[in-house]
Amino acid sequence: MLPRENLLKLAENRDTVARAIDLAESAIKTWEMTVTDFLSPPELAEITGIFSRLTEIQLFPWGGYPQAERQRIGICRSELALDQTAVPLMAVQIAGNFLFDSATHRDFLGAMLGAGIVREKTGDLIVAGDQGAQAIIVPELLDYLTAALTQVRSVPVQVKPIEFSELRIREPKKKEMVTTEASLRLDAIASAGFGMSRSKMVDLVSGGDVRVNWKDVSQPSFQLKAGDLVAIRGKGRLEVGEVAITKKERYRINLTRYV
Repeated sequence: MLPRENLLKLAENRDTVARAIDLAESAIKTWEMTVTDFLSPPELAEITGIFSRLTEIQLFPWGGYPQAERQRIGICRSELALDQTAVPLMAVQIAGNFLFDSATHRDFLGAMLGAGIVREKTGDLIVAGDQGAQAIIVPELLDYLTAALTQVRSVPVQVKPIEFSELRIREPKKKEMVTTEASLRLDAIASAGFGMSRSKMVDLVSGGDVRVNWKDVSQPSFQLKAGDLVAIRGKGRLEVGEVAITKKERYRINLTRYV
């Protein structure tokens, strides 16, 4: 048995972590891979962090493509020679003519949820212009989704499975930069990385729009370190790279921004 209470002690997403522990214990007992539902980035980060100290199991997060935000985690004993391809996923096309009634990510997701589909059974949703959208789902959802999702906005749609190679993935644009700051404060580094004023960044942090390593941070004075990932809702992500101290005892920080 796993040390459940110790693992749950600092968990923020306690119910999600508890379900993952149940799956891990089942994987140990049965010698088979068990799989979570789709998890959000904060849930993924927390589970992989908490489980990293366990030697009995191995985790395989996978969402259909390398940059996927929402992923399922395959859990199995450390002795098994498995990989992420064992995590069951399916890609589908939500096809329709949206030339005269364009739909957003929110429109497609709202239509799916309105059809009775729970978010935990769906992964990333990729809008494909006037041709509709593409989605990653659990395979057992296909028949229901095909029957239940027939319209998005005013446009009739058809759901059909596609190959993962057909996904229209947009590679994130990357910009590398170096900034020199008096401290490692979140508001100082993030304002430099995202190219906005310090006061605007303070407002975003205080307003709950900023996450560090997928955890909500509300203090502008939060101290960053090398390897941290800062995400701002609607503005992309910023990775903190190497940090060095200059002769004037300031911090020279390498940053990579993804948009």
